[in-house]
Amino acid sequence: MVSKTDDIPASVPNCNVNTVDLVGETPDRKETTKAPHKDPCGHSVDTVVMNGGGAHNLSEEESKQDGAGDTDGGEDSNEQEVIVIQDTGFTVKIQAPGTEPFDLQVSPQEMVQEIHQVLMDREDTCHRTCFSLQLDSNVLDNFAELKSIEGLQEGSLLKVVEEPYTVREARIHVRHIRDLLKGLDPSDAYNGVDCNSLSFLSVFTDGDLGDSGKRKKKGSELEQIDCTPPEHILPGSKERPLLPLQPQNKDWKPMQCLKVLTMSGWNPPPGNRKMHGDLMYLYMVTVEERHISITASTRGFYLNQSTTYTFNPKPANPSFLSHSLVELLSQISPAFKKNFSALQKKRVQRHPFERIATPFQVYSWTAPQVDHTMDCVRAEDAYTSRLGYEEHIPGQTRDWNEELQTTRELARKNLPDRLLRERAIFKVHSDFAAAATRGSMAVIDGNVMAINPGEETRMQMFIWNNIFFSLGFDVRDHYRELGGDAAAHAAPTNDLNGVRAYGAVDVEGLYTLGTVVVDYRGYRVTAQSIIPGILEREQEQSVIYGSIDFGKTVVSHGKYLELLERTSRPLKVQRHNVLNEKDESMELCSSVECKGIIGNDGRHYILDLLRTFPPDLNFLPVEGEELSPESVRQGFPRQHRHRLACLRQELIEAFVEHRYLLFMKMAALQLMQQKANKESKLATLTENSIPGAAVPALPSIESPDASAESSETSTETLTDANSDAVQTETTSTSDAPQPAATETPTTEAAPKTEPMTETDSSATTTTNASQATSIEDIVVPTVTTNGPLVPFATAIQNGECESPLEGKAEDIIPGLAQAKELAESLAAEDGSGIDPKSREVVLNACKAVGSISNTSFDIRFNPDIFSPGVRFPEDSADDIQKQKQLLKDAGAFMVSCQIPSLVKDCLDHSALPMDGATLTEALHQRGINVRYLGNVLAFVDQTPAKAQLEHFYRIGISELITRCAKHIFKTYLQGVELSALSAAVSHFLNCFLSSFDAVAHLPADELVSRRKNRKRRNRVPGGGDNTAWACLTPSELWKNIVSEAQSYYHFTLHCENADQVVEKYGLQKITLLREISIKAGIQILIREYNFDSRHKPAFTEEDILNIFPVVKHVNPKASDAFHFFQSGQAKVQQGYLKEGCELINEALNLFNNVYGAMHVEICACLRLLARLNYIMGDHHEALSNQQKAVLMSERVLGVEHPNTIQEYMHLALYCFANGQLSTALKLLYRARYLMLMVCGEDHPEMALLDSNIGLVLHGVMEYDLSLRFLENALAINSKYHGPRSLKVALSHHLVARVYESKAEFRSALQQEKEGYTIYKNQVGEAHEKTKESSEYLKYLTQQAVALQRTMNEIYKNGSNASIMPLKFTAPSMASVLEQLNIINGIIFIPLSQKDLENLKAEVQRRQQLQESGKSVEDLTVDSPLELEDKIPMDVNVD
Repeated sequence: MVSKTDDIPASVPNCNVNTVDLVGETPDRKETTKAPHKDPCGHSVDTVVMNGGGAHNLSEEESKQDGAGDTDGGEDSNEQEVIVIQDTGFTVKIQAPGTEPFDLQVSPQEMVQEIHQVLMDREDTCHRTCFSLQLDSNVLDNFAELKSIEGLQEGSLLKVVEEPYTVREARIHVRHIRDLLKGLDPSDAYNGVDCNSLSFLSVFTDGDLGDSGKRKKKGSELEQIDCTPPEHILPGSKERPLLPLQPQNKDWKPMQCLKVLTMSGWNPPPGNRKMHGDLMYLYMVTVEERHISITASTRGFYLNQSTTYTFNPKPANPSFLSHSLVELLSQISPAFKKNFSALQKKRVQRHPFERIATPFQVYSWTAPQVDHTMDCVRAEDAYTSRLGYEEHIPGQTRDWNEELQTTRELARKNLPDRLLRERAIFKVHSDFAAAATRGSMAVIDGNVMAINPGEETRMQMFIWNNIFFSLGFDVRDHYRELGGDAAAHAAPTNDLNGVRAYGAVDVEGLYTLGTVVVDYRGYRVTAQSIIPGILEREQEQSVIYGSIDFGKTVVSHGKYLELLERTSRPLKVQRHNVLNEKDESMELCSSVECKGIIGNDGRHYILDLLRTFPPDLNFLPVEGEELSPESVRQGFPRQHRHRLACLRQELIEAFVEHRYLLFMKMAALQLMQQKANKESKLATLTENSIPGAAVPALPSIESPDASAESSETSTETLTDANSDAVQTETTSTSDAPQPAATETPTTEAAPKTEPMTETDSSATTTTNASQATSIEDIVVPTVTTNGPLVPFATAIQNGECESPLEGKAEDIIPGLAQAKELAESLAAEDGSGIDPKSREVVLNACKAVGSISNTSFDIRFNPDIFSPGVRFPEDSADDIQKQKQLLKDAGAFMVSCQIPSLVKDCLDHSALPMDGATLTEALHQRGINVRYLGNVLAFVDQTPAKAQLEHFYRIGISELITRCAKHIFKTYLQGVELSALSAAVSHFLNCFLSSFDAVAHLPADELVSRRKNRKRRNRVPGGGDNTAWACLTPSELWKNIVSEAQSYYHFTLHCENADQVVEKYGLQKITLLREISIKAGIQILIREYNFDSRHKPAFTEEDILNIFPVVKHVNPKASDAFHFFQSGQAKVQQGYLKEGCELINEALNLFNNVYGAMHVEICACLRLLARLNYIMGDHHEALSNQQKAVLMSERVLGVEHPNTIQEYMHLALYCFANGQLSTALKLLYRARYLMLMVCGEDHPEMALLDSNIGLVLHGVMEYDLSLRFLENALAINSKYHGPRSLKVALSHHLVARVYESKAEFRSALQQEKEGYTIYKNQVGEAHEKTKESSEYLKYLTQQAVALQRTMNEIYKNGSNASIMPLKFTAPSMASVLEQLNIINGIIFIPLSQKDLENLKAEVQRRQQLQESGKSVEDLTVDSPLELEDKIPMDVNVD
């Protein structure tokens, strides 16, 4: 049932669609690279192959979900092959020494090595590392796939046979035992090593939520729940404690098995002992205080007679010779035996997702004081050659460049090949990022020798572990023209963005360097893989394309032009000529800085991609150039720190998309006009069609519905808010190019190159389907172009300047259909056979929108425009003029479309940033650089609906302040010597946040005797060279922050200290602390800080635990998996839940294949699956998938990341549906605590959370508490959605229900009347919601009257009154669950065929209503706040 995405509109915009908009999320929040496919084929790669521990329990679970696994391929629209990977698992028996044989489920794709991994993780065999697996006495090869082993079948018996040790094996064994002993110890996660990270879910769920967890009975549970939340979680509470962020996990109280395990000082064994088989010596102290010395020999481990001071390697008596260290220690130490087995039981009970390593390191900004323990392995790792040495790779260091490039060269013809290739690419990138981070820290900490040690430190370069490191300073005045050090600091991130973009286009034969940018201790380090041979040559000789001096000397090269030409279309880079120093014209297809070097390996490398994207003229004042009026009105151009400000790729995409719609409109208007000239009726349209007039003020050609549906498919923000967007690519780029296709680009070639996920599909009507394909086809260029044909209908329309091509465009602009046909036929043929008039129409439209071709729409940018030092030949003057205009228009588009569109999305809550990271994400998705933050805030300030954007404004201000502080902190840290680091950081934080007027307390030197110290106390701060940092005062720091905000963001802050900021902008100090710590990589001690004390500083040097690197790297993508994910979403949105579910399962499978078990995209996939399971009634499965999603989000994004908060809320809902009420409450309380910490109480999302909490409390009859939360939700909804919103009506109803349960009928009536009034005004009397509300009002009135009668009776007759029994209803769980579903956007519909027909009719009816001009607000059914994965019939635009 594979459905090609070509037939599916995968981006269903906001509800003017006749689809059932159910789920819309995307598996990604970073630059998701859309990788279109030549054969989106599949299916099931069933058992997931994972690296690292816990592989098996996972793959079994996954394969259960995946059903049979071989789904048959359906018909394929392009008759492309559909590969079905047949993969049925089978069971083998395993027999290990000393244990009963057990069964193990395996898959034919697995390697023997993976069974090894499973055995090393299982409780009863985990202490073995040195063994072989034998089948009928034949040893199996570790690296053989199971399917290639003769005689291995269902039920075969594999024997585990102990093998003799070597030194390497003995070391691996000791390392493994140490890992087992540390199995529950979180210190690696706090220290940010080995890709460990924190997870706290199990603290709130008491272990696993599945059957193994303590399941509670539904009935008896009510009595025992203590529902009272901690004080600080209640609405209105002002305290924001830090300690609950990391609740104490009782499992982490370490069970001590050994006091000391370390290498003995007698190592290595002398020659004569080597010949007796001694490999190494260990020294241990058991819990019973017994000091022992152990020999590791080829036969195993035994006690010897050495002591600390005498060497006697002879075996002790008894020697306890054992093949494993665990067996030996169990015989010697009873405490070890008992604790070790308890520890392993606990370790195995933990969810595998709590233990598996993450692909990239996640750091925690808070940590408790962890005891530092003696650990030989850690000590050895820090100081041995293992710096560049990977255990599993023979030979010493890894050749990173070779690995990165060979993985790119792997075959990609069919699905299994692509999976292998993507998996290899991902693995190498993740290893490279880890090595580069480690190296950068070593460089800054001074552990690496420079390759040019004679030069001053900022000039130095380093090589370590085959990686080249350089510092972000302007060396040899290279960037003098461009802004010196500021440019040198910005260049690496620009370069990295270039590497990302070229990597995503993925042209065969063109290579980029592995690049990682690391910010650590105030320095920026760029780590790059090394081109073979580059160190032996001078740069001048090796560069055969581009320029090494910013355009003074330029060289070009045919092969490079050919390779870069293939990237020119997807990256929108125009081929152009520049003059070199001899005034010769040189052709380039990139910016001049981009250098081409052929390595000794014969590969064509490009580097220095810092100008891949065109300059941003709003921040690049050029003499004699006038910007467009929109930009000028906003105060542009502005002087920026450096001249490297570029537009983002997302902006380029959105701009081109916008221009394309304009192009279609213009052609249509002109065709109409030609017709009109014949009929001379529509002469009024003429002025619009004169291209000359159109160019200067393009935005004014916008049609009146321009701002109707902004951000149709803008990418999902991190908070998942914008769900209607099936994540369309932010860096939408072309597929692996097919040079073959360039010879004969026919119209039907286009859809093959790029699946139809990318068109502006606003509905699934038939008109739309045909419209969609035609949009793609128009764009196919004429035969002359070469390079992949990428249709321009990339669905990134987040410009406010929306198109009339929504729904039935033909109705809006009459000539559009002809325009399309015309453009198609022009593109298909050479244009011969078309009458000249029509040709002229296209020509005019092309000119008007700045297309580089006259026969088809094609916009590209020349990245060298306005580069100082670049000169262009005379004959291209016109072209250059056009390009300059295009750049000005792009700048105007940013200011007049993208920024308003972002603000509009925040107003209608389709973008809901919660913290700095999610805000940045929301900006980037729309192509807005963070340097525009001041503009965005100013725009919000002038918006009439400013009150409804308060949350956004507050997050923006806090982001702006912490970014300014980070800039200052960076230079501040560079002047601090290592020994004063913690004092300096704590002093900076005090100046930044503490109310105490901080005077730096210079650390008394630990190494100087007391008597001298008295003199030192009187020294002036700043007297010494390295204590300049101590002169900083709070008022000075805040002055600097204010001036930084002014000079960098052009934003005026009105404040002189932290307290004023908190007061004026409603910020929280704890939130500011979190933001600055995350941005600057500071880790602080988790304790309660008193920021407001005027008598002592909030931080002391003991509170600063660590400084972490902040790392930026490339994120390789799993393209096939992503493709399946999108198809699944599209299916679900059309209401085909089961098929959608299968596709999403398939995607999960493929994601696991590429990324291993842990990744943000897998997290989104699991969340979506859980949601589908829940809708389809499988609550238990929903719970299990959502639990994985929460654990993964905590591990991969961080425990208090906004995404994690969302995942907690979903999990609580599924827990409630499964009858686990107290767990549901604990999870909701956790989510509320995290949200208070991250963004405070005043945020639209808090209303949803509080409604959830209130409903659950109502369900357990905690009415007073329930009211506190529900009334808070009501207040927040009224503030952010306006008092007339349907959300507010629903809130009133929920509050009324609680009053009814309390028998306070008057209050209940009052609340329900409010709700009724809103319904009546918004949806009319006849609407079922209004009717329901009116029924409920009648019922409440009857109850109130009955109560009054009873009361009167009692007053009249006293104690002998005959009292009618009153109905006090405790809410049923079912009714509470129903309300929970409604507020979370889930409305169940029994999906019979007839219902589906009715549903379609209903959606069409709404569509017509909407077209007739009623606002969407009027149509919304109680739509929830959460604009996330929508459920059938939930029109979510409130």
